[in-house]
Amino acid sequence: MKSSIRLAGITALGLALASAAPAAPKKAEPPQVDVKLMRAMIQRLASDELEGRAPSSAAEPKVLNTIIAQFKAAGLKPGNKGSWLQAVPTVEITATNNSALTVTGAAAPLSFKFGSDYVAASYRVTPRTEIKDAELVFVGYGINAPELGWNDYAGLDMKGKIAVILINDPDYAMETQDGPFKGRRMTYYGRWTYKYEEAARQGAAGALIVHDTFPAAYGWNVVNSSWTGAQYYVQSANNGANNTLANGWIQKPVAEAILGAAGQNLGALSEAAKQKGFKPVPLGLEASLSFDNAVRKSMSHNVIGILPGKQAPNEYVLYSAHWDHLGRCTPDARGDDICNGAADNATGVAALAAIAKASVAAGPARRSQVFLAVTLEESGLLGSKFYAENPIYPLKATVGGVNMDNLPPIGRARDYAMSGGDKSELTALFRKALAARGLKESPEDHPEHGYYYRSDHFPFAKLGVPMYYVKRGNDLVNGGAAAGAAASEDYRKNRYHQPSDEYSSKWDFTGIVQDVELYMALGRDLAMGKTWPNWYATDEFRAVRDQSRAGLKGK
Repeated sequence: MKSSIRLAGITALGLALASAAPAAPKKAEPPQVDVKLMRAMIQRLASDELEGRAPSSAAEPKVLNTIIAQFKAAGLKPGNKGSWLQAVPTVEITATNNSALTVTGAAAPLSFKFGSDYVAASYRVTPRTEIKDAELVFVGYGINAPELGWNDYAGLDMKGKIAVILINDPDYAMETQDGPFKGRRMTYYGRWTYKYEEAARQGAAGALIVHDTFPAAYGWNVVNSSWTGAQYYVQSANNGANNTLANGWIQKPVAEAILGAAGQNLGALSEAAKQKGFKPVPLGLEASLSFDNAVRKSMSHNVIGILPGKQAPNEYVLYSAHWDHLGRCTPDARGDDICNGAADNATGVAALAAIAKASVAAGPARRSQVFLAVTLEESGLLGSKFYAENPIYPLKATVGGVNMDNLPPIGRARDYAMSGGDKSELTALFRKALAARGLKESPEDHPEHGYYYRSDHFPFAKLGVPMYYVKRGNDLVNGGAAAGAAASEDYRKNRYHQPSDEYSSKWDFTGIVQDVELYMALGRDLAMGKTWPNWYATDEFRAVRDQSRAGLKGK
């Protein structure tokens, strides 16, 4: 697919980065991670000039040029039939004139402010969204899981109604992972994306998720910054008509006030919703909200480079990282309204470029290695989803891959964790790589946060491709587990999806280098090998992988 954006040529920064690159190391030594390149690339991608790297914005060509310059300098070849780009047809919808969320039917009407109390947006391409006097229904966790005999919508016609939904899974508070929804480990049923999808399938007019910091894994500030301003979607033939009229979030105190006005108690209903057989509760209240939509159709782009393999060039290993961030967002106390996304995810894109350079220096592998910088991750993994559903290289011929997202600049660690837990035969290869480096495996930090469903490996996994999503653990070489946990919590509270996620020359790159070396080894092992790692027999993605590989040799 040809790009609709004319590349302005290789940027001066790209040439400077390329010329600054040191000579390739001797073939007898492992290729080195070019820290100087990574620093310069992160600084560039997270600069105010690129305005937070919003997809389809005026800054996008500058972002693409920066990435392409490094792929060229590394020695990759264009990955899409002679082009570096895969066009992703995009819809940008910006809501304005947001009304209050008003609730009637109680003794006194309730009114809640947009931004501070609730947020909402439409997935439909329409100039105006208006929901008037829609019945509110509390639907627990909003889950319909036939394989578990669980249906929070049982016996209910949701047409014209608004679903009030709890975040996460019914058993998220468990200490173990033994519950029907894997206990503390979030499943896809716990993700906000699923809850909106299911509400739409049920015919709801709207869906409002109750925000609670622990089960959501982030504060209201993250919701507010992510859901105000432009929202991005992939264009569809029906202009999103299969979605609800509006999806949004409400603060927990807002939910408590609404349920209280209905003579209900949020805490009591939340406890009841944890039990199988829970029935939805009509609240006897009606809600209204409205906003105007400025709609712009455009193109965003994935960037694709390839290092062809020598013996099996038609078998592929992926390295992925998302280049986009939030663009301009809610201003902080200083008035800064640019969410620069330095850690999230300029670090991952810089890692992608560094691995590309080191891979070329090491020489072609047996299989082809594909380097994929995707767009629209922050809008729901849409760039990776578009590639997975419109692959340049067939997924049945894609062995697996490594996804890189948000490499923290907090020093080296003694441990690494496999996001999502032990789901596939990749785990054995991961453990082998750790042992070779004297590292230990640790359980995933905060499995209730559902990180496995929040980055760009997931659209590939859903379609059967085993992907690594490996994260550095908290047991830091300097400071131990307490220091690692404190640094992780500080980032979540004070920088994640905020203007304060900015690059600093004081960053500690030793841990980032450790990450990149491990990611490169994991991908190179797949690229040099002949095996086809599969999901375990009981895993949710095994069937689709077996179907895609049916009848092929080497499976």
